[in-house]
Amino acid sequence: MSQPVPAIDHAVVNVLDRLDAAADQYGRLGFRLTARGHHSLGSSNHLAIFATDYLELLGYEPGNETKRADLWRHPAGLTGLVFKATDPDALYADLRARGVPVEPPLEFRRPVQVAEGARDASFRVIRVAPELIENGRTFFCHHFTPELVWRREWQDHPNGVTGIAEFVIAARDPTRTANVYDRMFGPDVLAPVAGGVAFRAGQARVSILDPAEIARRFGDVAPASADGSDRMVALALSTRSVDSARRCLDRGAVSYAPVAGGGIVVPAAAAAGVALAFVA
Repeated sequence: MSQPVPAIDHAVVNVLDRLDAAADQYGRLGFRLTARGHHSLGSSNHLAIFATDYLELLGYEPGNETKRADLWRHPAGLTGLVFKATDPDALYADLRARGVPVEPPLEFRRPVQVAEGARDASFRVIRVAPELIENGRTFFCHHFTPELVWRREWQDHPNGVTGIAEFVIAARDPTRTANVYDRMFGPDVLAPVAGGVAFRAGQARVSILDPAEIARRFGDVAPASADGSDRMVALALSTRSVDSARRCLDRGAVSYAPVAGGGIVVPAAAAAGVALAFVA
């Protein structure tokens, strides 16, 4: 077996039927969002494109709530941790050989309007079995048409954000939760950190932490699940200038607080259910 190298492709924020409100929120946070896109599967989205990854606001328009209904059972907020897949067929075989339950590859597309005209962005995804991931999804995404996603005109954000620095999962037992990622990418991919475990994923870090550590670092995040199950709750985003992010938040009348190391954090209530930290 080969050893897959983890690298975050994008993070998914589930906004359900509140696409307009979420787009407005993220505009006031200083993101330059793409025009609304519509997947062939029935979901719709806005994207904030960064250097090598992106953030997706995913929801549905009126009349489409029964399409992809499995997604809308997840709570609003951060629900998707997505890794890059350069060779999805080989990856699918490798994950199965490692004993990681995965669903067969699925292909879909999304029309995109660019200067050259109307084109179809197309993808193949491999999803880890839903029963292994609580209150969200972990999957791999292969882009057949990366040139229709990472476009220069979409990558310049007033808040200076250039990429995802950290993806944070709240878990009462971080080691148990992290086991699936060790099976996917290990051995020895996990490292102990304060309050839990973490691993590198390209330029980012995935941190699986107990709620007390998350509260200490990020303040107000999405409420814990009533049954004590895991929840994806926070993102740290790299910015060229924390001051630029601060100015955007001030203009948008968005509350924020300082974080260790000189960054700032926006509470989950002001960012569609995700605590967002802006860090240098």
